[in-house]
Amino acid sequence: MTVELAGRLSAWMDRFAKLRDFGWHSFAGLDRAGLGRRGERIAERYLRRRGYVILERNFRGAGAEIDLVAMDSGTLAFVEVKTRRTTLYGEPQEAVSAQKQRHLRRAAEVFAARHHMHDAPMRFDVVAITEDDQGRRLELLKDAF
Repeated sequence: MTVELAGRLSAWMDRFAKLRDFGWHSFAGLDRAGLGRRGERIAERYLRRRGYVILERNFRGAGAEIDLVAMDSGTLAFVEVKTRRTTLYGEPQEAVSAQKQRHLRRAAEVFAARHHMHDAPMRFDVVAITEDDQGRRLELLKDAF
């Protein structure tokens, strides 16, 4: 009986630890917007640890939003973050459709024009985050499109 209780307590503590980043509503599948915001925070921390300098969050231009705009070794990186609870309907990065890519390109042009960065090398990165019963997986796709 004691071993069973310890096992249950350990499983509960593991689930609770996951909720620190993703929150009760997101983990339960109730809050998509919250899941996206938390994914963006996780991606930002991940990119900072890898030397990216975050210039702007949630930049809006040309009818689109770029999740993160950053500098990475002299290259202007426009980062789209996709967070999913399951891969049942595909990998997170597969949700960056051709249409979404066109919108992001237009928004990136607006950003470069507003900040006088036309001559800077640019690329589009995707951070794909999956959080499920097996844990969190994060993949950085540099120059994704």
